[in-house]
Amino acid sequence: MTSTGSETVIGNARIVLADRVIERGWVAFADGRIAEVGEGNGPAGSEDAAGDLVLPGLIELHTDHLEAHYVPRPKVFWDPIAAVVSYDGQLATSGITTVLDSLRVWREDGAEDVDGRAGVLAGAITAARDANLLRADHFLHLRCEIPMPDVVEEAKELIGRPDIRLMSLMDHTPGQRQFRDEGKLRDYYRGKGAGMTDAELDTLFERRFAYQKAYAATNMREIVALAHQYEIPLASHDDTTEENVTDAIRDRVSVAEFPTTMEAARGLHEAGIGILMGAPNVVRGGSHSGNIAAVDLAREGLLDILSSDYIPSSLLMAALQLPQRVPDIDLASAVRTVTKTPAEAVGLADRGEIAAGKRADLIRVHVARDVPVVRSVWREGHRVA
Repeated sequence: MTSTGSETVIGNARIVLADRVIERGWVAFADGRIAEVGEGNGPAGSEDAAGDLVLPGLIELHTDHLEAHYVPRPKVFWDPIAAVVSYDGQLATSGITTVLDSLRVWREDGAEDVDGRAGVLAGAITAARDANLLRADHFLHLRCEIPMPDVVEEAKELIGRPDIRLMSLMDHTPGQRQFRDEGKLRDYYRGKGAGMTDAELDTLFERRFAYQKAYAATNMREIVALAHQYEIPLASHDDTTEENVTDAIRDRVSVAEFPTTMEAARGLHEAGIGILMGAPNVVRGGSHSGNIAAVDLAREGLLDILSSDYIPSSLLMAALQLPQRVPDIDLASAVRTVTKTPAEAVGLADRGEIAAGKRADLIRVHVARDVPVVRSVWREGHRVA
């Protein structure tokens, strides 16, 4: 890296701006902000990027991958701060400089695997941040399972934190939304290594039906009211039907996560709600749950935001693959789905694009054999990877 005074300049790069690509250019940043972007040869002494891509740091709105570091095996709980640091390192080397850590805000008797320990992990994120152990900028996304009896009280325990940027409204009751096919939900639990028998799943599902009937309507009203009171953007989750879309509009949802049907996606788009889909869905060529393919939505102009969900490295891969899979989408437009658009969706207008005055959150990416490798990462102008 080459610096002139307090300024750093990267040259000989393909620079992806919000609306176009500079095929050969340079970018200078100082004091944590982008100072200037230019075309052609960079100033004398610029760091040579050797023709690699330079992109804004990626913005991740929904990843529950932290849980895989905290509970690496069933019933094995790692040191929570160490888990956060390990997870953060994986994010940074995947090109993610801003992340909303998705924490599950619910517990359920008899189903240990659904207890996300939101309070424990939120505390560990704070401790790691305070100790200057983190490479990425971390915020929180509270995933609220609406039918659970204690979800409102658990959300209230966290709601006053200044780092909460998103709350999502979820309902995984069998037979609807993502799991309209109850058999797929059974396969999902078996695949998670929970080791539950069919009889145990029957008991679990009956309890879920009872919870939804008893608590869902009231909890939905209270969680939505909390989000509006604290001015936290809301996300719907797994919208499937016209009724789901109507509910999202009623609740003033900003982002719709993973709609499962074309019908729902069209209704959400017409209502001005941003549509978020999984990057693994793009990379794999379809949904692992058998729902609508993200690329099909992209072809219809219905894809706004990508999320890595459960594989951090998929975010960059999907953005770079999208123009190949959907010719009407150019590279700049594809990169917006993982940078500028998600940043704006949660009120982070200071980042997400390479433009003068924006945060110097940047990544240098080399691509070989169609696989992107993040060679360098800067957060607010400081190299962190």
